[in-house]
Amino acid sequence: MRAAALLPALLALPALGAPEEFVVEPAHTFPAFAVSHLGISTQRGRFERTDGRIVLDREAGTGSVDVSIDAASVSTGNASLDAVLRGEEFFNAARFPAVSFRARLLRFQDGVPKRASGELTLAGVTRAVEVGVERFGCTRLPFLVRLTCGADLSAIIRRSDFGMKAYAGLVGDEVRLEIQVEAVRTEPAPVPATEG
Repeated sequence: MRAAALLPALLALPALGAPEEFVVEPAHTFPAFAVSHLGISTQRGRFERTDGRIVLDREAGTGSVDVSIDAASVSTGNASLDAVLRGEEFFNAARFPAVSFRARLLRFQDGVPKRASGELTLAGVTRAVEVGVERFGCTRLPFLVRLTCGADLSAIIRRSDFGMKAYAGLVGDEVRLEIQVEAVRTEPAPVPATEG
């Protein structure tokens, strides 16, 4: 009985042995941030538009991440604050429309990605950033045609490292990034049938 119950979960896992490419699913991927405000509360926000590709080779323990975030899609629930964040003192979205993260070094544990070391480019400044990976999992359930994988990612950066020093007495320097991501595996093109 237990073996029968485990079968659907086992079938949902990607097979080991070859690199798999995934396309980020924007409807379920929202990079978010949290920063201290006035030293008494936490200001939160997120970005509404993200795309990218992820490659995983779970057997070899290698992979890559290429993600692009629309800087102008920042949303805090406060239109006036959003306008300030899009401006020159923060994301400068008119001049630097994309926030990007590229990683070529992924660390795995028992075939599961645990950390990604790469470069974050924000407001035209690039810095090395290490991202933690939690709750990685894959499924085809309940009705998905293609394999979908997801995870929760996290990192801590200092906004001053990216030239964002405005309102230093009011807004904290340390920023916590929390990213919920889902990505869909690309399927190989069908091999055309040969006549003969």
